[in-house]
Amino acid sequence: MAKVELKKPIVDEIAAAVKDAQSVVLVDYRGLTVEQDTQLRKTLREAGITYKVYKNTLMNFAFKGTDCEALLPYLEGPSAVAISTEDATAPARVLCKFAKTADALEVKGGIVEGIAYDAKGIENISKIPSREELLSKLLGSIQSPITNFARVMNQLAEKGGASGCEAPAKEEAPAEAPVEEAAPAEAPAEAPAEEAAPAEAPAEAPAEEAAPAEEAPAAE
Repeated sequence: MAKVELKKPIVDEIAAAVKDAQSVVLVDYRGLTVEQDTQLRKTLREAGITYKVYKNTLMNFAFKGTDCEALLPYLEGPSAVAISTEDATAPARVLCKFAKTADALEVKGGIVEGIAYDAKGIENISKIPSREELLSKLLGSIQSPITNFARVMNQLAEKGGASGCEAPAKEEAPAEAPVEEAAPAEAPAEAPAEEAAPAEAPAEAPAEEAAPAEEAPAAE
């Protein structure tokens, strides 16, 4: 079997790993002791980061046509790659922290959310808090005003200030006054009924005046 056919599965493996990666960081691991290398791999694995050593030629083929193509200039000397698909800052944070206790570990560069960074840039990214830390700080900033408000209200209650909040309740009594004033509104409705009686009196007057007209012939 040709060497190219043997290498293709590895190239495909690398290409698939970096395709959906949030972060890819290259390091030079030369000089690490077996104990240090074992500890580094353990720390990266616990952080959900894939860490593998590949030949530069294979990574060169796999990186072409992807965001990681910007890392081709760093493929010199022994290289290992750390890949994270969830936390974009995790590889930089773990590797740079470990490098402080293991001088032999050298960060070459990396890709974070599609942007290429050199060793200095990766070091700066390593200082960004983790997602859990950011969420914790956000939650703390939200709870702080609530806590302060509760503390103030508690102080007011202890000083008797809370009782002053009940004073406006006594001012609700005048709200019933308009109900008592509505009664006079019905009186004018009955007045026209009393005035209707005089209207019938003129109707009977002509009947009394007709009597003398019938008695006049009888006198003759």
